[in-house]
Amino acid sequence: MSLTCQVQVILNNLSKEKAETVKKALEPDNVNFPEGLSLNVENVDNKLVFNFESRENMKKLIGTIDEVLEHVQLALKVIE
Repeated sequence: MSLTCQVQVILNNLSKEKAETVKKALEPDNVNFPEGLSLNVENVDNKLVFNFESRENMKKLIGTIDEVLEHVQLALKVIE
């Protein structure tokens, strides 16, 4: 049996400039993503939408989401 988990995280009320800056700041981290995990980041209106998907280890998914959100928080602090 194969288990796939999808998680969507939405950051609201971001200016397009802030959202684009955060998205660009995360791009280097998306290069060597663990096998079975994927991340897609989109700017939608005044939101930054993160779509995570895991086809394997749920612990890796949770750890990855936590790490990405830490990086987002840091990027937002640096911007402000």
